[in-house]
Amino acid sequence: MRGFGIDLGTANTVVGTPEDGIVVNEPSLMMVRTKDPHRALAIGQDASALVDRTPVGITPVRPIRNGVIVDLESARAYVSAVIKRAAPARRNVLRPTGVIAIPAGATPLERRALLEVGHEAGLRKVALIPEPVAGALGCGINPLEPRTHLIVDIGGGTSEVTAICFGGVLSHRSCRMAGEDLTRAIHRYLRAKHEIIVGELTAERAKVGTTETTDGQTLVVEGRDAATGRARLLTLETDEIMDAVKPAMTGIAQTLAACLDDLPPRAISDIMAEGILAIGGGSILRGMSQMIEESFGLPVKTAERPLTCVAEGATACMDHPEVVAAFAS
Repeated sequence: MRGFGIDLGTANTVVGTPEDGIVVNEPSLMMVRTKDPHRALAIGQDASALVDRTPVGITPVRPIRNGVIVDLESARAYVSAVIKRAAPARRNVLRPTGVIAIPAGATPLERRALLEVGHEAGLRKVALIPEPVAGALGCGINPLEPRTHLIVDIGGGTSEVTAICFGGVLSHRSCRMAGEDLTRAIHRYLRAKHEIIVGELTAERAKVGTTETTDGQTLVVEGRDAATGRARLLTLETDEIMDAVKPAMTGIAQTLAACLDDLPPRAISDIMAEGILAIGGGSILRGMSQMIEESFGLPVKTAERPLTCVAEGATACMDHPEVVAAFAS
């Protein structure tokens, strides 16, 4: 095994290898004991299954926020557990290498923290690649060609808009409006409009449900009645969910507008011809692409695999070290 391409997202962690493709695609979540917060009891799907039902003394931890590390010790334990899950039996004596995708706007301190965690988690050599560049490469785009590409990455904790051309970044803007904000907006809407209190995973499922249904269809959510405290089921029109998340979608559109304002006319011409590439979990929300197209008059192409293309691109960087070298800071 040569190594791993890693996308440490706020919502999900995705790991790929050149030999096997995607080998890990699970929530970026870890369960720990309150008295020993730096040792993982469960990660990923195993940890997600315990959300809203954890026993006393066990708590959920998200060591990655907005694509960067918030606690070094927790992140070290989490990344070590992820690598063990990705390669339970080492196929060679040498430790694997790793290419980790990071937000394009990550600070030098945040970059150093990721490098340190990668080394201490068992990776022999660690390289960093901006997420929009990895996402573009994972979608078959050559980031080194002399043509402008605009990538909108709507992740769990942050949304980034990045224009790249000829191995460099022409413009970059980011905002804190992203997938988690969409989920919280649904949670608030259900309580205010329908007086039902739902859990985090239920609100997340309601959001994801809007990507899988068509106009006029409904979805059912379960929760607790805010007035009586009794269990309750609620049937919703999917259009209601779209109304609940519109404010967050507007914030993403404003970030895109600011990025476009920074670009020269010829770069805009390239984007008009090529279209905007949308990646990340938020890009598949029903109505997102249509909102961008109507607001800016630019075509939008959603990645075929928006949830895994960043990890796929990071993995592909092992065969294209020139891409890593071009975007290294």
